[in-house]
Amino acid sequence: MAAVIPLSLQAEQAALRIMARCDSLAELSETPGQLTRVYLSAQHMQANRRVGEWMTEAGMTTWQDSVGNICGRYEGLDPQAPALLLGSHLDSVRNAGRYDGPLGVLTAIEVVAYLSAQGIRLPMAVEIVGFADEEGTRFGITLLGSRGLTGSWPQHWLQCRDAQGVTVAEAMLGLGMNPIDILSAQRGINDYCAYLELHIEQGPCLQAADLPLGVVSAINGARRLNCRFTGHAGHAGTVPMGQRQDALAAAAEWMLAIETTTSARGHNLVATVGQIESFPGAVNVIPGEVKLTLDVRGPEDENLCALLASLLQQANAIAVRRGLTFDAEQFYGIKATACDPALQQRLANSVAALQGESMSLPSGAGHDAIAIAERWPVGMLFVRCKDGISHHPDESVTTRDVAYATQAYINTVLSFNQ
Repeated sequence: MAAVIPLSLQAEQAALRIMARCDSLAELSETPGQLTRVYLSAQHMQANRRVGEWMTEAGMTTWQDSVGNICGRYEGLDPQAPALLLGSHLDSVRNAGRYDGPLGVLTAIEVVAYLSAQGIRLPMAVEIVGFADEEGTRFGITLLGSRGLTGSWPQHWLQCRDAQGVTVAEAMLGLGMNPIDILSAQRGINDYCAYLELHIEQGPCLQAADLPLGVVSAINGARRLNCRFTGHAGHAGTVPMGQRQDALAAAAEWMLAIETTTSARGHNLVATVGQIESFPGAVNVIPGEVKLTLDVRGPEDENLCALLASLLQQANAIAVRRGLTFDAEQFYGIKATACDPALQQRLANSVAALQGESMSLPSGAGHDAIAIAERWPVGMLFVRCKDGISHHPDESVTTRDVAYATQAYINTVLSFNQ
């Protein structure tokens, strides 16, 4: 086991500021008593102004770009060198926790504050971005902020409407932003050398391992399908057990097979049946049709596709044996996003020096790094969260773990000073 480096006083003090600032941002909510901060809302603009002030205090020049991201830049020795980008998002789901997103932005600010206080200039500039909309809560479109930087913002997004019928374009105009200018947020391929994102884990793995920090290997790809078993409804009292075409029994058998097969495959694969409907749904009628959803995820597309093919083959086999039919239609798919090996190693070195070892784990949730990885290398650092709870008011991290995260983040950024 590597020798463990003690936390610096600067990291401990920074963690206290970060926690206080997370509390401060949590006050900016459209729903009293809850945290809800959505894209292009008054609270979004308030959060941008507040974070921009903290960026300025840390020694950065700041601006809000044309899609609503709040950005800051700390110059390096060579102003022409591709910058190192740090960031996460400032929006939330409804009735959210206060650390999902903002923790990564505020920790990045403390990294720059440390560099500035120590008079350190890296060979390249450091930029921070508080992404405007990762969650997609208001308009049902995810990664709007990060896709602004990559230039992958389709024009039809401007016409997407929220629950009140307001389009993205109308919301922008209401805030004095010009929808025509959205492409000006795009950054050139040579503007950045790498992107680092710090985020709460949103899962229980680090807590189970009793570790404050982990390094993300990949962000899971996902496939979602609507599935259906079709049999024959019949009288619950008169049709013998051996002559039934029970769609619900077939679905139940398949659900157990999904659990067993996915567990046996390993490779950090997961599969979930989240919705199920049985028809006709009467207590005294054998179910003739069952509709259910399947969600499969994994950090490697090859293993994910192989698992899905196996599960669908098993569903068809169950249907044939029971005298039923089975059909499935995929309605959502996203490829896995691998984190850059060199950035993983930089993060792992910093983490291992602090806690004695570095745990590698995939992310089961989506992040802005998905969009950024289309153009630049990405790395992610996970921070332990209590019981793996996120997207909920009970979301919780400790000040001590945030201090570890801040120290690891500082050390990783300092590794570019070579």
